[in-house]
Amino acid sequence: MSNTRLLISVSEDRWNRALPDFGGLSNNVMTTVFAHVSALGEIDFWDEKKPLSVNLCLSNDTEVQKLNKEFRGMDKPTNVLSFANIDDENFAEDCELYEEIELGDIIIALETLEREADLKNIPLADHYSHLLTHGLLHLLGFDHIEDDEAEYMEKCEIDILKKLNIKNPYSE
Repeated sequence: MSNTRLLISVSEDRWNRALPDFGGLSNNVMTTVFAHVSALGEIDFWDEKKPLSVNLCLSNDTEVQKLNKEFRGMDKPTNVLSFANIDDENFAEDCELYEEIELGDIIIALETLEREADLKNIPLADHYSHLLTHGLLHLLGFDHIEDDEAEYMEKCEIDILKKLNIKNPYSE
């Protein structure tokens, strides 16, 4: 999809060493996620004429812990946080008013990403791609609160990661 924009900010310099091609990788993941979800035909705000944008912040455990505490009441770092504009009561109105549909923000913590990839013995780029996929799906309205939602979201993640040549992260 050429009608998308990914705005990446880096607040942790170590990202440049840990994942030097995070820009290209991120854009590839986003293009794959959007193509997959578009093909499902289930997103009612999807308008091929309007660009979609996402803000991605590559950060660290300290910053993510602060945000996790402030917005989720959990005083610990986590791997990825998503702040979806679709959850805003004015989202539908904003989609009509503005020339671009801003989907929201994703923040990924480098240290947690590295720890988890190491524990799972998987390449850092693969785990990053999974977390970004997960965050993007949240911005598009997917969730995993209810069991049936969780199963559907997980299946989408597996299907998308397969298109990216990444093994199923949920298999043993």
